[in-house]
Amino acid sequence: MFTGIVEEIGEITAVEPAGDGVRVTVTAPLSVSDAGHGDSISVSGVCLTVVDQGPDWFTADVMKQTLDMSTLAGVGPGRAVNLERATAAHGRLGGHIVQGHIDGTGVVREVRPGAQWSVVRIGIPPHLAPLVVDKGSIAIDGVSLTVSAVSDAADPEPWLEVSLIPETLEATTLGRAEAGSPVNLETDILARHVQRLLAFRSTENPAAAAASTERGSA
Repeated sequence: MFTGIVEEIGEITAVEPAGDGVRVTVTAPLSVSDAGHGDSISVSGVCLTVVDQGPDWFTADVMKQTLDMSTLAGVGPGRAVNLERATAAHGRLGGHIVQGHIDGTGVVREVRPGAQWSVVRIGIPPHLAPLVVDKGSIAIDGVSLTVSAVSDAADPEPWLEVSLIPETLEATTLGRAEAGSPVNLETDILARHVQRLLAFRSTENPAAAAASTERGSA
């Protein structure tokens, strides 16, 4: 479990084939300072497990499903990545609850620089649009952000906007984002649970649904 507060920017230094996945090595001095075999580290929003490590690096396996769902597909040496160690149970929840389970990817459409911050518009897959709300939380490349604007529900090409403060621009890879850049997206886990519950509710027997409602109001 993570909070979306990036601790350092690392760099992928090696990528090796591993079956239908890959094994990546990442420079991460802070992240490995107290890491052990089997620990979880968020790599640009993707939860990976440490399988080997050195003084300033770690290695992790990335399976095919993760490659299919995230920007780690086609990754190569030199890629800068956001890193965050798993949060401790007694730690502060500085961002929001982030699982490191990517829902899919989006593409930066526009970056509008301001005097002190930048507004970034990101095109998102239509199936994720219902899970994104204005002033809600979203993790983009592992960074916990507040949605500052969303497209209309009828827009066939949905998007969201986030406003990045100087700290975020400097401390994360989002400061390097430009139009066309792909990004990892993780929507709010609470929204995903509600969507799933409603999906079951819509397929219930009408009589059973009515009975459930009566029990709930009793």
